[in-house]
Amino acid sequence: MAIPAPVVFEKLTVGDEIPELVRGPLREAHLMRWSASIENWHRIHYDQRFTVEHEGLPDLLVNGSWKQHFLVQVVRQWAEPEGWLRSISFQFRAMDVVGSTLHAWGRVAELTEENGYGVVRLEIGIRNQDGRQSTPGTATVVLPLQGGPAVPYPYPAGS
Repeated sequence: MAIPAPVVFEKLTVGDEIPELVRGPLREAHLMRWSASIENWHRIHYDQRFTVEHEGLPDLLVNGSWKQHFLVQVVRQWAEPEGWLRSISFQFRAMDVVGSTLHAWGRVAELTEENGYGVVRLEIGIRNQDGRQSTPGTATVVLPLQGGPAVPYPYPAGS
């Protein structure tokens, strides 16, 4: 696998898309392994009969913490190692179920300079194989300017 070129703040423009991540189709084993790894034993993530018959849900649900991790991963893979994820926010607006193929995506929404660093606000989200958005959000990344100092980690709070 080729190492991607570093993100250069000065070459970014509003509307640029970051490389998406695709996972799936997610199977029962994927959902069960994630639930086991974080010790989330709610049956809606691994017991299909309970989920449908007792809870009235359409099928086994992809865990919210998995979707959180997926969004952080797409942003970090794009920004690092030179840049750092400063903040992320998202909402669970729809259920994603077993069998789905999920796409984590991002798009540059705003570019500013702050204290000698480049700040990128991204629109981010997760959509399924049918294009339905389930998890919209935003993220802020701090990047070095060309010829400028490296971004300190952690980036100073309140900066």
